[in-house]
Amino acid sequence: MAVITLLTDFGTRDEYVGAMKGVILSIAPRVTLVDISHEVPPQDVGRAAYLLEGYHRYFPEGAIHVVVVDPGVGGSRAIVAVRTQACTFLVPDNGVLTRVIEDQVPEVAVRVENRGFFLPHVSRTFHGRDIFAPVAAHLAAGADIRKLGPRVACDELVRLDIPPVVVTGETEVRGCVMTFDRFGNAVTNIDRQQLAALSGKGELEVRLGGRRIAGLSPSYASVPPGQALALVGSRGYLEIGINCGSAREVLGLAVGDPVHVRALPSRPPL
Repeated sequence: MAVITLLTDFGTRDEYVGAMKGVILSIAPRVTLVDISHEVPPQDVGRAAYLLEGYHRYFPEGAIHVVVVDPGVGGSRAIVAVRTQACTFLVPDNGVLTRVIEDQVPEVAVRVENRGFFLPHVSRTFHGRDIFAPVAAHLAAGADIRKLGPRVACDELVRLDIPPVVVTGETEVRGCVMTFDRFGNAVTNIDRQQLAALSGKGELEVRLGGRRIAGLSPSYASVPPGQALALVGSRGYLEIGINCGSAREVLGLAVGDPVHVRALPSRPPL
């Protein structure tokens, strides 16, 4: 049985998600539909790209991942279907695949242009219902991805400009806040491997938002309620949190804020 996942910025107050599901089930009634989230901030392609990176690998082989966070709907942006060895992505070509295709080599990528797979009437403002949903359903029912439209080279797909992590010497890395989860934890772009490269060179110190946090904690409960901490989150990135609180609110943080991590040399005993 095919699996289709849905990630959108539609929210759940309106009929948009339900309409997409109705179209899909009308074409492929035996499909399994999985709601990832419909609470992506409106038009926040970067947030959608971050979420997509985090969940797609946990689904069965052959899953179809549909992302409709599409500020360019009705304009000149393309819709693309990209198949890897493990799954298929159906997304607007606006950079939402940036993080996924950094570590996966697509087998086939096409521009979705064959109107035979769309609904008969296509709105300029609701491609989620009229294009993404029926195309995903046809793919789940066994349609050949290559019939959706012309091939596109992977290096032609739109990429987001993701800030790099800067390594300063052997004892410091500099990154930034990438996003926040719903608890207000600040997720940075500094990963586990970059932190490991500093290990053994002294106690780590994290600086951001005018604050200094000494060391990495193994969990949120490692510090008293209300205290700031730094840890490696479940995605493998450095996170800044407040035990039982919001780092975003308490520390006044924002996406893009700089984050510095350095290894402090050990002081010799007196």
